[in-house]
Amino acid sequence: MRIRPFLLAALLAPLAVPAPAQVAAEPTRVLSAKGAQRLMTNKGVTLQWIDWNTRGTAVVRRDGEVWTLRGTQAEAGGPGRLFLEGTITEIGADYFTFEGRIAITDTPDRGRTCDKTKTWHFAITQNRHYYRLREFEWCDDLTDYIDIHF
Repeated sequence: MRIRPFLLAALLAPLAVPAPAQVAAEPTRVLSAKGAQRLMTNKGVTLQWIDWNTRGTAVVRRDGEVWTLRGTQAEAGGPGRLFLEGTITEIGADYFTFEGRIAITDTPDRGRTCDKTKTWHFAITQNRHYYRLREFEWCDDLTDYIDIHF
């Protein structure tokens, strides 16, 4: 059986398309050494529905010039969960911005699910010793206080 040249070209064309390139994250803009130090040495994360006193973990890592954040908090003896993961895009003296995912499940009520990926803003206000998420009612009209302590 002889395959015609135009048919062979049509069959092989999809193989010639290069795979999409991985988009590298932009370097984190560090505008404050003090703010960067606070984030790197943070003392955990809390969501008020889970527990103010028993903090979850918030791990900040540097991969070259890109800073990442991954945080979790779990309700002791219950189903409530908080999860954060993404890239820190900018660190200022009293704020940072974060591109990534925040998910809250089963708190304050079982069955509640909030899950969104976007740019988030955290800031220190009123001389507090934590960064607080500035998008308070981002899910379902409940006010979620997500704090990263230092």
